[in-house]
Amino acid sequence: MKKISDLFFRSSRKRILWQSFFFGAIASASLISNSFLLSSKADAQTPAPIVNNTEINSYAQAVLAMEPARQNAFEEIKKLIGNGEIPKIVCNDSDSINGLPRKAQDIAVNYCTRSQKIVEDNGLSIDQFNKITIELQNNNMLKRQVYNTLLRLQQTPDSR
Repeated sequence: MKKISDLFFRSSRKRILWQSFFFGAIASASLISNSFLLSSKADAQTPAPIVNNTEINSYAQAVLAMEPARQNAFEEIKKLIGNGEIPKIVCNDSDSINGLPRKAQDIAVNYCTRSQKIVEDNGLSIDQFNKITIELQNNNMLKRQVYNTLLRLQQTPDSR
């Protein structure tokens, strides 16, 4: 089975995976996100790790599984819209989907549904997936862990 980077790009594998991860993760998270608020902790407490290794592995597997469908949906919507700019699509924001042409709405809704199933099939709830995505924006250590997990999963296709 070809790797995602081999299928879509001809640049360096690291750069491709990095771009794919960030665009895919952020796009996927924004597509399937629900409102999520982190509860505040007392300053005197040592916070527990936000994400454990099992969740990191599940998150990375979900991102990799969603990426081909995300790119396919993006390309299909791009063809329908033509040379116009593709608007940001957020699954739980009906206005972002309703602003698309009818066929593009169907593609976006189908992608959202499949993405949610992929996340759940990889052992995460939508809230867990969104929590990790939000945490990635500000936590360089978590970014590195997810990135390394993505690399490992891409190098060992039988691990999924």
